[in-house]
Amino acid sequence: MPLPSCASPIFDAYIIVDWSAAARPVQGADSIWIACLERRSDGLVPLLLANPPTRAEAVARLADLLSDLISRDRVTLVGFDFAFGYPQGFAARLRAEAPDWRGVWKELAARIRDEDDNANNRFAVAAALNEKLSARPFPFWGCPAGADTAQLTARKPDGYTADALAEYRLTDRVTRGPKSVWQLAYAGSVGSQSLLGIARLFQLRHHPWLTDVTRIWPFETGLGALARPGAGEWRVLMAEVYPSMLATTQAHGEVRDARQVQTLAAHFADADAQGRLAPLFAGPADLTAEQRRAVEHEEGWTLGIETMGKPSGGPTPGRNGYDYLKDAHAIYRRSFALIREEVDLGVLPQGLQVVAERLIHACGDVTILPDLAYTDGVAEAARGALAAGAPILVDSEMVGAGIIRARLAGNAVLCFLNDGATAELARRNGTTRSAAAVDLWRPQLAGAVVAIGNAPTALFRLLELLDEGAPAPAAILGFPVGFVGAAEAKVALASHPRRVPFITLKGRRGGSAMAAAAVNALTMDRQ
Repeated sequence: MPLPSCASPIFDAYIIVDWSAAARPVQGADSIWIACLERRSDGLVPLLLANPPTRAEAVARLADLLSDLISRDRVTLVGFDFAFGYPQGFAARLRAEAPDWRGVWKELAARIRDEDDNANNRFAVAAALNEKLSARPFPFWGCPAGADTAQLTARKPDGYTADALAEYRLTDRVTRGPKSVWQLAYAGSVGSQSLLGIARLFQLRHHPWLTDVTRIWPFETGLGALARPGAGEWRVLMAEVYPSMLATTQAHGEVRDARQVQTLAAHFADADAQGRLAPLFAGPADLTAEQRRAVEHEEGWTLGIETMGKPSGGPTPGRNGYDYLKDAHAIYRRSFALIREEVDLGVLPQGLQVVAERLIHACGDVTILPDLAYTDGVAEAARGALAAGAPILVDSEMVGAGIIRARLAGNAVLCFLNDGATAELARRNGTTRSAAAVDLWRPQLAGAVVAIGNAPTALFRLLELLDEGAPAPAAILGFPVGFVGAAEAKVALASHPRRVPFITLKGRRGGSAMAAAAVNALTMDRQ
């Protein structure tokens, strides 16, 4: 892709890194992506597009890549999409070794434990920092459901003020896209990425291959129009970037994060060739002297953010000023990224992980994971039956309505709750309509997939039919909900002597959305 040249470019290569705070190895959407473009005589050449599953591997890949570029005397811009600093005053309150970004980075690097498999202690570190700074759950907030402590809570605390600790850095106030660096969890949060990112960047900055030729903007360069370094000067400049500040489109099946890092790398390369990149390193012209000092010594700045409009797909204020995501794709992606960050699905068999993920998404509660009960091979049994076109027997119209028909292999979704014969059968047998409707499943029961998401009496009646010798279904997805009978019905399912393959959630929780989500997860390969 030849580039017109109106100025001498500062850089020869452009690397953009989309970061992740995932707690386990992960690839694809909402994971780490690295793109590198190198400027050569015939234009820009894609040097790398990588999707390392862990932060440890990402740092190793970057060290290797930068070492190669340095050995060829290439000047490289490296952009990371996490905050490099915190609002003014954090370093002083932290009582770090130095009252600036250096002290903060060194302290975080010493506290953070980020293992090779992405397991990390970021929430414990945030709680310890809150204790040190305020002796209460402030300023960091946000944690997995059920993981609240005295020093870190799920709710945003009070107390952010301009003369103490502000909620946002100066750069974050330019656009309403980025969230506060204090927020560690939930949709759009950046706090976890920043804690883990700074610790890893400290490691990379001091890598023996890089330490003498690397600089951090604007902390080690100051704010000012940048010039190409001379012989014997730096060769790597690391800067905070925000990939979502550019609108992107991706081909069908392409991961959005992959497209974003490539797009931003090309954007900076083009701006560099046109002479428009160098002035961006000066930051906004309207910063006061005090603000410039805060940016240069503690807060940092997002490269080019002041020149951009509203980030595509980011939170947008509604007519009443509410700040929320409106992009359905972005909401969906972020939801599952948060699930993967907050819970380790790797404790489950491979075939059940996507089912658990969808169940958590359906109820909005990661704490259900330990309460999932299942038989070995249930996911495979259910998938096989569904792929073969087996009927899906549901106890309520709501379960049936939630099943995505486009994923089915022509499976009939059958609910007899409102069948003309059900009410009379219930009256005659002295039971609920939900239980009576199960009797009408008999002709379809053999090899079917049963999804119960409402009535405990439906599950109890199904077990009674099995006791009476009725043919066994291929799998039972048992998610009845309620205060009376739900927990007991699930216990009976788990201990039933015929051992029909099942998935259930212990206790009172359940519901139609969860039952439908389980079916949809088991048919995802047909999407």
